[in-house]
Amino acid sequence: MNVENISLTNAEWNLMECLWEASPRTGREATEYMRKHVGWSRSTTLTMLGRMTKKGLIRCEDNEGIKVYSPLIKREDAVIRETDDFLNRVYKGSVSLMMSAITKKQELTKEEIEELYAILREAEVKEGEK
Repeated sequence: MNVENISLTNAEWNLMECLWEASPRTGREATEYMRKHVGWSRSTTLTMLGRMTKKGLIRCEDNEGIKVYSPLIKREDAVIRETDDFLNRVYKGSVSLMMSAITKKQELTKEEIEELYAILREAEVKEGEK
């Protein structure tokens, strides 16, 4: 699935997290996970698995009468799309405005600041290669 086409609801994110954490999972394993982590009933989980299969987000295979589910999209791709949508919607595409808001709201640890510097240095190298 193309990254631009990924759009997950909150409920879909919950179920995708289940499958990204461990995959493939049987319907029973997924329903138990969702019951424990989100409080969903068996029927809710099975309904969502069916919808998400039709949507092309997950694959459902029949393994000797047992349905087994796997994600068809990578977590990283979904995160990129979600981040892009959020950045454009809230900050009009401005990464610096987003970082300014984040750093004003919460204190960063020395390790987090170093990580951000490393990310910026990497971005600078990539920009220089263009």
